[in-house]
Amino acid sequence: MCGEAQLKEQVERLRIVEVCSCEDEFCQSFYTAPKPRRPYGDGHRNVCLDAPWPGYLILNVVNDDVVYVEVLYRSSLC
Repeated sequence: MCGEAQLKEQVERLRIVEVCSCEDEFCQSFYTAPKPRRPYGDGHRNVCLDAPWPGYLILNVVNDDVVYVEVLYRSSLC
């Protein structure tokens, strides 16, 4: 399992592949890898970060790669 320093290095290189389609008003989450057809399964973990704004920022990590970023209850990103 990689440490937070290695995850931090990935953040600068992340690209949005697809935005979350849940349509919840509080959600601005996005995929940084192709959306899976099934649950992530083994190798998946969540890393909860202290968001620099009111709300939640959660990295979904699979096999040490950030694949989805949950941005919840934050004012609009765009």
